[in-house]
Amino acid sequence: MYFLPNSNKMFFIFILFFSTLVSISSNSWIGCWIGLEINLLSFIPLISSPFNLLSSEASLKYFLTQSIASINFLFVILLKMILLKNFSLNYLISIMINSSLLMKMGSAPFHFWFPNIVEGLSWMNNFILMTWQKITPMILLSYYFNKNFLYFMIIFNIMIGALGGLNQTSLRKLMAFSSINNLGWMIFSIMISENLWFFYFFIYSFLISFMCLFFYYSNVFSLNQLFIINTPPLFKINLLINFLSLGGLPPFLGFFPKWILINFLMDNKFYLLSFLFVMSSLIIIFFYIRIIYSCFTFNSSKMKWLKINLTSNFLWIMNIFSMISIISIIFSTFLFF
Repeated sequence: MYFLPNSNKMFFIFILFFSTLVSISSNSWIGCWIGLEINLLSFIPLISSPFNLLSSEASLKYFLTQSIASINFLFVILLKMILLKNFSLNYLISIMINSSLLMKMGSAPFHFWFPNIVEGLSWMNNFILMTWQKITPMILLSYYFNKNFLYFMIIFNIMIGALGGLNQTSLRKLMAFSSINNLGWMIFSIMISENLWFFYFFIYSFLISFMCLFFYYSNVFSLNQLFIINTPPLFKINLLINFLSLGGLPPFLGFFPKWILINFLMDNKFYLLSFLFVMSSLIIIFFYIRIIYSCFTFNSSKMKWLKINLTSNFLWIMNIFSMISIISIIFSTFLFF
C-alpha cells in the first residue's frame, strides 16, 4: 500500500467496495464467486509492498489461502448445480459451502492463516482485513447456512479467540484473536437476524477503527512498547477504555450488542452456549486488564523513537463514544422488558 500512488490506491479501494456490492446483490452463486475473486484481486495490491518483506509474504499467504477457499467454493456450487435434484447431498453441500466461506473470513478452525497475515500488515490494512473483508463471506453465509454445523464453529471461534490471545506479545496478533472471538458472536447474530448482525458489525467496526487509528498514530506494535514507554495519563486512560469496550465490559459501548445476544440466548434456553459466550468474554477482559495493569504500573524514560501525534481533543472524543452506550442500555431496557 505504500508504493502505490494515491490515485491507484483509491482505484483499488473503489474496486474493493464494488466487489462486495457485486457479491451481495448477485442472484446466482457464480455471480457471488466472481465478486469474491474481484475482491481478492483488488486487496492484494493494497497489502503488497516491495519495501517490506513481511508485507510481501503476507500478500502471498493471503492469495494462496483465499484461492484455495475460492476453488472449494466454486467446486461446491458447480456440484450443487449438477446434483440439483439430489436432495440427499444437500446437507453435505451446505457444510462445504459454509466451510469455504468461513475459511475466507478467517474463522476457526480455518484460522491458521489469519494471525500470520495480520502480523505482516500495517494497521490500516489490518482494519480493512478485520472489517470490510468479512462482509461478503458473512452475507453469503446467511443465504445458505447449516445451523448445526455453525453452532460448532461458533464454539470454536469464541474459545480459540479467547485462549489464543493469552500468550501473545504482538498487538496485531492480539487484535487478530480478538477478531476471531468477535466473529463467533457475529455468526450467531446473523443466524438470528441480518439487522442484528449489521448492528453488531457496525459497533465492532467502530471500536476496531479507534484501536487501529490509536496504534497507528502512536506507532505501537507490541506489548513491550506499551510497558517501557512513559506515556501521558490520557493515553493510558484512552487505551483502558477502548480495550474494555472491545472486550465487552459494561457499561462501555462494546457491551451493548453482546448484551442483546445474551438476552436472546437466555430467552431461547441456550444456557450452555450463553455460558461459553460469557466465559470467553471474561477471558478476553482478563488479558486486556492484565495489559492495562502492566501499562499503568511500569514506568521508564521516554524513547526517542516514540512519536505520539494524538491530540487531547481526539482522545476525549474517542472516550465519549466508547462510554455513550450507558444511555443506549437504559433506553433499550424498556424495549426488552
